[in-house]
Amino acid sequence: MERIGANSVLPARRDPVTLTTADSLRLVGELALPLADPVATLVTVHPLPTHGGMMDSHIYRKAAWRLPALADIAVLRFNTRGTSSAAGTSEGQFDASTAEGLDLQAAVEFVAEMPNIWLVGWSFGTDVVLRHGLLPAVRGAILLSPPLRYATDAEIDRWGRDGRPLVVMVPEDDDYLPPLAARPHFARAPQVQFIPVQAAKHLWVGERAASTVLNQIVTTVTGEVTVLPTEWDGPMEKWSDL
Repeated sequence: MERIGANSVLPARRDPVTLTTADSLRLVGELALPLADPVATLVTVHPLPTHGGMMDSHIYRKAAWRLPALADIAVLRFNTRGTSSAAGTSEGQFDASTAEGLDLQAAVEFVAEMPNIWLVGWSFGTDVVLRHGLLPAVRGAILLSPPLRYATDAEIDRWGRDGRPLVVMVPEDDDYLPPLAARPHFARAPQVQFIPVQAAKHLWVGERAASTVLNQIVTTVTGEVTVLPTEWDGPMEKWSDL
């Protein structure tokens, strides 16, 4: 058995993908598939690209590297319009969460035939999900560190009327919208599961914070309380950005 670390890459089939939006932009992405049939599918929307957010933001890399093997969950991550990562640059320009709705729609359409589709938004990605995520194929959404920078109470009200599950994880020491400030907004939607997370900040830095997020994601999409293994008995690669 070997300990799963920050740069551990567990077995999966990982394919580069190109998403095409309704306004004819080509977006860079990757679909990580379990070696068995997936039990759920995550469509992830990254943090603010004007401040370094991209498909390789660490929570999403860890999700793509671990969840296919540990939980039989497929993970789609992609660069929204105008965003760059090691995989390449998506066409278009940043649009402050408005046209990014077309990016999210293209991503959901790409996996539309896959099972149990959940959206995961982080920071800026939560604004995109709140504004544009009520798509027919979507089962529900998980929000990490929502700043409510572009989304408003009106979008939360729409989710409340729709009734689909909405899990909101807010770090205790969030740099933008801590739990005390966030809770009244999300209380507008009666189905919201609001989870303050102790000893965590907006970017979820550190293995403890990342594991808390991944455990909750798996618990939510499978409906079974899950604590993911911290060791792996099998092939494991180590990623290096060098």
